[in-house]
Amino acid sequence: MANARDIQLDALRAIAVTLVLYSHLLAAGGSSFVGHLGVRLFFVLSGFLITRLLLEARDASLFEVGPALRSFYARRMIRIFPPYFAVLGLVWLASEQSRPSLAWHALYLSNFWYARHNDWTPWLLCHFWSLSIEEQFYLVWPLIVLLAPRKRLEAITIAVIAFSLAYRFYWPIAANPALARDLLPPASMDALGCGALLAVRRARGADAPKWMRLGWPVLAAMFLFVVWSDPGPANSAWEWPRWTLVQVLPLVPMLAIVAACSNGLRGTLGRLAEFPPLLALGRISYGVYLYHSILLALTVRAQSWIPVDVSEQGPGRFIVAGTATLVVASLSWVFFEKPLNGLKRYFPYVAPSRRRGASETRGFGTAPALDLRPTDRGRP
Repeated sequence: MANARDIQLDALRAIAVTLVLYSHLLAAGGSSFVGHLGVRLFFVLSGFLITRLLLEARDASLFEVGPALRSFYARRMIRIFPPYFAVLGLVWLASEQSRPSLAWHALYLSNFWYARHNDWTPWLLCHFWSLSIEEQFYLVWPLIVLLAPRKRLEAITIAVIAFSLAYRFYWPIAANPALARDLLPPASMDALGCGALLAVRRARGADAPKWMRLGWPVLAAMFLFVVWSDPGPANSAWEWPRWTLVQVLPLVPMLAIVAACSNGLRGTLGRLAEFPPLLALGRISYGVYLYHSILLALTVRAQSWIPVDVSEQGPGRFIVAGTATLVVASLSWVFFEKPLNGLKRYFPYVAPSRRRGASETRGFGTAPALDLRPTDRGRP
């Protein structure tokens, strides 16, 4: 059941993680809207791939809810937990300042920690907020996809997106531009829901609506216009609409791009989307995202040994810290993550059928386990 065209989704992962690296290593002030855009693209990809995987498991003739859920969570833990907790262990050893918050990060509550304190301390783990959002999504969404009536799934997904969009109108009323507005789960459910909606529509033989496939360049242009517009003074009448538009306008372009790449781009764009270095970066994107802040901290500490300036945002920091991140993430993938991923074979989404008699001994009559490899190859 492997879909060879999904290889182009690795290119999207590569683009997403590059946007994050640009924001954290090169952009002025260590922050940029493009970094958040990269995270939102990760969310759309996750919503699409996880929902499609679960729906294909549900469609299998030997599907059972209990085994499918157990396998889903086991496979997620195999893929996500080892490098994640390795990073937490390293931070515990190296950063005493981070220790008070480590329990929150270990429970995938990083977003709540930073929202509660309205501060990015410890900065070494601040990017973990998005990993917490995804883990919270993984806890709830599989139950909905596997247990809800199949004909209601599209309506449920649209309701999730609508709730997330409505959530944004609370903040102008509260008049509180706290970190919570971006870090609490409802703020990201629209991106995750858009990806899930594409998977639900695909499962019934449809695709992204035509208006999305044709109209996304207009919305992308509007997004760029809003981003480059003058934000005005704090608490101006434009501040809240601008924030909402920056969050919402990219959703349709990202959904359309994910839809196109999952179908398989052709021609020049297709060749670019299958450029080997880009695909390689996509495969290790989870490690790149995990390790980059630690490698940045180590790079800054080693400034006296480095001939270019890495103490400030700029090309030197981007090249040195970025290269170190790629090297460490590649080694992690080859010697740590990839071997552990082999354990997934013990957790098929649908158990093989078993028949009595000699045919079972010889292996005849056994249905292959449902193993959707492309959805698990990179960062989910």
